[in-house]
Amino acid sequence: MKNYKLSVIVEKDKNGYYAYCPELQGCYSQGDTYEEVINNIRDAIKLHLQDMIENGEEIPQVEMASLTNIEVAV
Repeated sequence: MKNYKLSVIVEKDKNGYYAYCPELQGCYSQGDTYEEVINNIRDAIKLHLQDMIENGEEIPQVEMASLTNIEVAV
């Protein structure tokens, strides 16, 4: 079993939490709580990676990720 390091973006809106993995196109999930969305995206990533491995696809590796909020006045 190999460990992979990937980034996950989590956003909150009025309907709950939404998470996606930018390195894995189409890999996203949602949940009512932060903990639920983290568990759900972990499962989604695992299934996505298993499918990529079975198909002989290259798994992207993240060396560094950064996320920040920027305030812009318009």
